[in-house]
Amino acid sequence: QVQLVESGGGLVQAGDSLSLSCAASGRTFSNYAMGWFRQAPGKEREFVAAISGSGSSTRYLDTVKGRFTISRDNAKNTVYLQMNSLEPEDTAVYYCGASQSFVRAYTSPAYWGQGTQVTVSS
Repeated sequence: QVQLVESGGGLVQAGDSLSLSCAASGRTFSNYAMGWFRQAPGKEREFVAAISGSGSSTRYLDTVKGRFTISRDNAKNTVYLQMNSLEPEDTAVYYCGASQSFVRAYTSPAYWGQGTQVTVSS
């Protein structure tokens, strides 16, 4: 089992930045690819960004490329999502997920956190 706890959400204005963290425990963190997903009210959960276990590979949703950056610190068992130039359309509950497969990390993670709310006002 892998336990994931997100933090860092909040209320910001359009154009602001926010950094999310996801702390993992339970297994060897570097063995797991990590993904960030989000779910807006009335919408399905969607993939946002993913990073391989070593951090050498990343993948992004097209609409966040150039604004969001995923990174990880394997010594701290933590994955981050730096979000810049936030837009009201980025408002959602953000979840992190973990999988031993990089592909599953951005499609269907085996483990999920509880989510953290991000609200961007216009």
